[in-house]
Amino acid sequence: MSFQSIPEILERLQIEALYQQQPIQRLLDCWQEVVGKVIATQTRPISIERDVLWVATSGAAWAQNLTFERQRLLKKLNKILPTPLVDIRFSTARWQPTKKKSSTQLKISSLDHPSYLGKVNNLNQNLNLHYPPKNPDLAFANWSETIKTRYSSLPLCPNCQSPTPKGELERWGVCSICAARSF
Repeated sequence: MSFQSIPEILERLQIEALYQQQPIQRLLDCWQEVVGKVIATQTRPISIERDVLWVATSGAAWAQNLTFERQRLLKKLNKILPTPLVDIRFSTARWQPTKKKSSTQLKISSLDHPSYLGKVNNLNQNLNLHYPPKNPDLAFANWSETIKTRYSSLPLCPNCQSPTPKGELERWGVCSICAARSF
């Protein structure tokens, strides 16, 4: 009778469990690690048939883009799977959206955007503008007055001296146009 240590026995049991596990289950366990979090939320491995992995995607654009990436994904997957895959096929055919919302999904409000100017209350009433305008010249004059009034209280960009929302100056130190030019 041979005596083996408990860690050796547990290790052997884990290895046996891996060999008994179905290839698709192994794939599902490592899918997010292989493709990344963003792609994993938009895709779902469906089956392995004749060494070809079938993956459902949330949209045609995802299917097309991932088709271009399939060789890279195959290399990563074949390092993990015991039986190598020959190809990957992406399709929207069997996509079924999940009921639960992802907790990683960001909720961004326009109020948080650095270019947000704030609420403009009754601006047109303060300017005594005429609506609807009688002709195109009056419409342009109304629009011009509205813009002048809206931007008259804004600080100026240190680079171009144009009126700039306060959030842009706090974030980039310049207006968004000057910030984009620097990139």
